[in-house]
Amino acid sequence: MTPASYIDLHTGDLLKDLTHLVRIPTVNPPGENYGAATEWLAGRLSKLGLRTRRHEISKGLLRRVLPPAQRGFPRYNVLGKLAVEKSLKTIHFNAHYDVVPVSGTWAHGGPFSGEVDGGWIHGRGTADMKGSIASLLLALQSLRATRTPPRMNVEVSFTADEETDSILGSEWLVRHAPINPDYAVVMEGGEEDCICCGHNGNLWLEVAVRGRAAHGSMPQDGVNALEKMSALVLELEGYKRTLARRGFVTPQGRRMRPTINVGGVFHCGEGAKVNTVPAHASFTIDRRILPNESHGSASRELRAFLAAAARRIPGCRIRVSKISENFSCFRPPAHPFFAAMASSLRRVRGTRPSFNVSSGFNDMHFFSHELGIPTLGYGPGGLDFHAVNERVRVRELVACAKVYADILTNFAG
Repeated sequence: MTPASYIDLHTGDLLKDLTHLVRIPTVNPPGENYGAATEWLAGRLSKLGLRTRRHEISKGLLRRVLPPAQRGFPRYNVLGKLAVEKSLKTIHFNAHYDVVPVSGTWAHGGPFSGEVDGGWIHGRGTADMKGSIASLLLALQSLRATRTPPRMNVEVSFTADEETDSILGSEWLVRHAPINPDYAVVMEGGEEDCICCGHNGNLWLEVAVRGRAAHGSMPQDGVNALEKMSALVLELEGYKRTLARRGFVTPQGRRMRPTINVGGVFHCGEGAKVNTVPAHASFTIDRRILPNESHGSASRELRAFLAAAARRIPGCRIRVSKISENFSCFRPPAHPFFAAMASSLRRVRGTRPSFNVSSGFNDMHFFSHELGIPTLGYGPGGLDFHAVNERVRVRELVACAKVYADILTNFAG
């Protein structure tokens, strides 16, 4: 029996694993149930023959990195290794197990049901990205069950906190864990016939606008921070037009442009009341940075624009602070590793693959930049990432498992 035929016969194992994972609500923030999830993941890898360790992040580092409300939630990263021969090269598979919070009314049993219906499995994390984990587990199971050795040594990491900033997840892993990969697959970013060879970066800023409080019946005695913030937001329309003139062409021929999203979070300060002139207002900016842009230049340019715009608005005083930053990455898909993944897709899916660059960011850049190794992204995809009724198609989970098994048994580096 081949690994592919084994996968077809054991789709139920994949769905069982994924349902179990979805029912552990690893919501981040704040970082709930990481212990239960990683204990199960470490046990599952051990049963598949990998030498596995669960790395707990020190409490001192938690205090330095996390906001106070999250420090009581421990962080873990799971690392498994399957050594075939010391002389062989090593391929690393990475996925994050945390999920974003939920809201709204969900069908199919709720956000953590893992219910299967109509060829789809539903629940938070099915698409982003516990589905990838379940596909990899079945791929590894298929090799073990059919006594098909991989052609490379294998490393597997399941990491924390990608949905915030990955500092205690993949960043910690590549800097501190005992890994030594030659190639990496981050199991998202590409799907179906597309292989991800890069992604945008991001810069998240908070802009705080300071005014002066006054009684609502005498607004002339105050400085209305909301009005100043509104004028500043309107000024950013000109900056958007500047960004729209720039671009990056992907290997597919798709032209990407840098973007900003204004006000994903916005609020007033303390002391807000309907009959008070607001003394404080703030909003966020999500600047997406193309692979051909400099992060330093993008940050300096945006900050300079905000400062100049504030000077043009009478009485507008601002403070700009960085929330977080994730770096873009791109590697032209000329390396044999990319060709090998394309061949795996052709064998499994019977179609011609292409290479894309993701508009969102993921953990590829840690392996690509920090370790300097060929890194690609591929997973089962899905619908309604971060939204109500997140789901993934069962047949894509199965196809993804076959792709992982195929590259493990056909590429030797």
